[in-house]
Amino acid sequence: MKITQVSVNNPVFATMMMLALMVMGMFAYQKLSVDQMPDITIPFVQVSTSYPGASSEAVMQDVTRPIEEVVNTVSGIKSIRSFSREGFSRVMVEFELSVDVKTAVQDVRDKVAGVRRTFNKDVGEPTVTRADNDNDQPIMYLSMKSPARSLRELSDLADQLVVKRLQGSYGVGAIDVSGAVQREMAVYLNADKMSAYGISVDQVVAAIRNNNQNQAAGFLVGERTERLVRVQGKFKDAADFERMIIARRGNNGSAAPISLGMIASVRDTEREETSLSTNNGTRGISIEIRKTRGANSIEASESIKKNIEKISKSLPADLSLQITFDQSKFIRQGVDNVKHTILEGAALTVLIVFLFLHSWRSTVITGLTIPISVLATFIALYAFGFTINFLTLMALSLSIGILIDDAIVVRENIVRHLAMGKSHAQASLEATQEIGLAVMATTFTIVAVFLPVAFMDGIIGKFFFQFGIAVTVAVLVSLFVSFTLDPMLSAVWHDPPSFINRVKPIKWALDKQTAMMDWMHAFYDRALRWTFKPEATRTVIPKLTLVRYLKSGFRADQLKFEFMHIRNKARVLWGALLIFLASFLLVPLLGTEFVPETDENWTNAMIQTPIGSSYHYTKGKAEQVEVALKEFPEITRISRNAWKNGAWFGLELTDKEEGYGKSLARAASWVGIDLPGKRRSKKELDDAIRKRLSNIAGLEVRVGWNRQTIFVMGPDIRELDRIAQEVVSRVKAVKGTVDVENSYKPTSPTLDIIVNRELASDLGVNMAAVVSTTRAMIAGEDAGQWEGPDGENHQILVRLPQNERTGVPDLDKLTVPTSTLNADGSPRMVQLRQIAEFKPAYAERQIERRNLQRLVQVWYGVASSHTSGEVSSEVRKAIATMQLPPGYQFQFGGQSQDMAESGMNFVLAIGMGVIFIYLILASQFGSFLQPFAIMASLPLSLIGVFIALLCFRSTVNLFSAIGFLMLMGLVTKNAILLVDFTNHGRREGKSREDAIFAAGQVRLRPILMTTGAMIGGMLPLALAFGAGSEQQSPMAHAVIGGIITSTVMTLLVVPVLYTYMDSLGAVASRWFNRNASVETAAAQEAHSHPTPHTGGVGSALTEKHAGD
Repeated sequence: MKITQVSVNNPVFATMMMLALMVMGMFAYQKLSVDQMPDITIPFVQVSTSYPGASSEAVMQDVTRPIEEVVNTVSGIKSIRSFSREGFSRVMVEFELSVDVKTAVQDVRDKVAGVRRTFNKDVGEPTVTRADNDNDQPIMYLSMKSPARSLRELSDLADQLVVKRLQGSYGVGAIDVSGAVQREMAVYLNADKMSAYGISVDQVVAAIRNNNQNQAAGFLVGERTERLVRVQGKFKDAADFERMIIARRGNNGSAAPISLGMIASVRDTEREETSLSTNNGTRGISIEIRKTRGANSIEASESIKKNIEKISKSLPADLSLQITFDQSKFIRQGVDNVKHTILEGAALTVLIVFLFLHSWRSTVITGLTIPISVLATFIALYAFGFTINFLTLMALSLSIGILIDDAIVVRENIVRHLAMGKSHAQASLEATQEIGLAVMATTFTIVAVFLPVAFMDGIIGKFFFQFGIAVTVAVLVSLFVSFTLDPMLSAVWHDPPSFINRVKPIKWALDKQTAMMDWMHAFYDRALRWTFKPEATRTVIPKLTLVRYLKSGFRADQLKFEFMHIRNKARVLWGALLIFLASFLLVPLLGTEFVPETDENWTNAMIQTPIGSSYHYTKGKAEQVEVALKEFPEITRISRNAWKNGAWFGLELTDKEEGYGKSLARAASWVGIDLPGKRRSKKELDDAIRKRLSNIAGLEVRVGWNRQTIFVMGPDIRELDRIAQEVVSRVKAVKGTVDVENSYKPTSPTLDIIVNRELASDLGVNMAAVVSTTRAMIAGEDAGQWEGPDGENHQILVRLPQNERTGVPDLDKLTVPTSTLNADGSPRMVQLRQIAEFKPAYAERQIERRNLQRLVQVWYGVASSHTSGEVSSEVRKAIATMQLPPGYQFQFGGQSQDMAESGMNFVLAIGMGVIFIYLILASQFGSFLQPFAIMASLPLSLIGVFIALLCFRSTVNLFSAIGFLMLMGLVTKNAILLVDFTNHGRREGKSREDAIFAAGQVRLRPILMTTGAMIGGMLPLALAFGAGSEQQSPMAHAVIGGIITSTVMTLLVVPVLYTYMDSLGAVASRWFNRNASVETAAAQEAHSHPTPHTGGVGSALTEKHAGD
């Protein structure tokens, strides 16, 4: 090969090339960011609109539906979802992945601007933003508490010091504060006194706004000076508010002033408590931090931590600011674990090479391929703008065994040529030339498999794009190193007498390995010769009825065994086929899921109290739950946020490796041993928490993260509710489902004020006065801002005291101003009950829609004893028999939908990979039939995949499927080596069987070496136990199992199939040659007896055929 010759003849040049790759790779590695997953841009656009005071039905009709209808005309939309609740509308638009998100935002903004003119004047300005699901989850939780300070002081420090300083940290987007109390100037109105004085709420609010203001009045300009004139009218404290004159009552001559203090009490206080935050039972402030779009999670966390250290130094000694959850910790642990598996895999791979080659220099020569290829891959990652994340590191971890394969095959062949007596340079050139075709074919088949993975459609394709590129670059660089550095070092760096091999333990191990290899060579030679014995043996086989057996759906009566005389070659093929078919019996024993759930030493629980429950009732239930959670020794920290109708608990767990080393913990987990004191897995703990909390009455409980979703859509909400209730009952009947609930909550209690319009008109009361009075008295009316002593602005809220807003009797006290006046000029007041009646009713808290239809969602979780795939399959079967009315439909979301989409993508990827493998092999070997013999190793690998997944207690999931895809490129390697050397032998004049026997003996060692190296590279990943191992290990499990069974069976099956394909090729060749001979003879006869004619070519052919 030209590239090998250049490298061998110019060793310094080859060395400098490798050093350049390594230096640039180390530079690129320093520049690469670290993150959990690839940064994927998903085109989501959100339209948020406020509509103060409007019910959920009014919000849906007046705001949500018009926005949906105009946005639906934008091209490239995948789905539209909307949520309408009291006073607020949110429309979520999901676009196809091919749509540019910036263009999508602008298109939506243009459509919304057009419909905005038709909205009611009370509707706020719609806000169109780009939504980012990746940033929905906080990257860090903080807890702020003090035993000596009030909650109000804590809240002020959190708002004015902590939050403001943290907002300057790198990558910080939104910061949400829970459990804080906000300072406000509360104006508590006295309804009776207001009625007596004839003063309305609007008058009070207007008076506060008009009197509480500072204004600049311009400048006084003198000859030498210039002064700004300011009107100082803002109130300083509550007493100033109470002294403010609202109105005057009485005759013109004796009108008495009515101050605010005469009809209300003003308090400098806190807003009414609506949420609560605790940390291990101690009340404090909870701070949630979300990162900005595109920011690196680890860099953002580091920046936040540095700011927290600075902030903590300026805080009072009694106040603590603690990090209760840090996502970067899990990311770092996961990334570090994968890095360790890469190093461990590389060490095991190199050790295996040493055991086979018995030379430390040969080991170094082949082992150099790993660091060079890995560092060169970092260059590609940096050039493409990728990051160091789980997928790119897993790609490198899986590639460790592959990277050294090419170097092993090349070096082993060089050693074999050296044993023939050739010089080092000659052996390097000739051995590389001889094995070059096989090595290139092996590498290109791996590339052919992973390029389709890199360009799969959908969100899966987006995530695995970096994975596919990383594997492709790594194996291509390893091929380049194998053809340049390895031959060059083999030519100039000769093996000296090895002193290491004389060390007794090492010598003993190498001698044992040599004896084992001699035995395996002899055994394989006997097996091959037995396989190719020409004698036929009487054997029981399932004759041609096997086809009918498969077509009948595996009916036992269709499978008939008969005695036949067949050769051993046929027995080998029948045996392989039966083992392959029998392996599918293991499939029902394997669970299926989209992505394994990771154990991050963190879980959560959510409770909901009955609709209409007060905040204080919910707070009491949350305290009961926290007491129950403290019974679990695995929980080290409990963070609680409670609000009306619900509470959330963040639960920090003990480290799953605590008390044991990683190696011991993962080994015990693999063999199924429960170590003393070992904590339960997250899934097991979720089940235990769920069972314990179910004993607390009056709660709906949800534990854990992942839930499956069923969308029930249709026009009528009552029919949707009926259908959803039936779906819930059917889903609950499926084994393995937990936390089953639906999103429709129809029993939210309300109190409707029904105004008698005729009576109100007779009394001079308009609807606007009724609305403004009731809303201000109950919900409160914002009367502006008050500047407190701390220099901050605080809200001024006008409303009734809390103890006068509890029931219907309190509404009886409300009075509404009329258009008629009393003798003193004050408006005449009418009690609200005189013109209206109060009726208890129920209303929807939230209206959900999907693709312009009403929507009810049904959610369910999966118990630890089951997998999401099998449960989702049973759920689909359970609701498939439901008869839906016209216009109603089901849609599945969550992992169920992801599994369906990714399944189709993987089928296409596998199909494309098989086609590309065939094209590469056919072009490399110059044969249409030999690739079929080589590709027989593909289905044989499935046997080991199923067995390994069962033994390792893994599932069929996205990552094990990626492992099988990698196998498609790996398992053909052994067959390529056998077929390539067999072809070499036949070109040298050997018979077919002799060439096969020789290939088996010569290629057995490199086959076993590369297989052992691959297993060694995968073993640390297969036994991984740290953060993220649940997602990484299934890949290695599939690869290890598949490559073992494929190697064992390929050694016999491929030579047999090679003979059949060769015989078929010979028959086809004779048939084509015979036809060609007939056509040649006919042409020669026609040429020797020409037929005279006067026409053109067409007439001559006509005459010839007529004569025939």
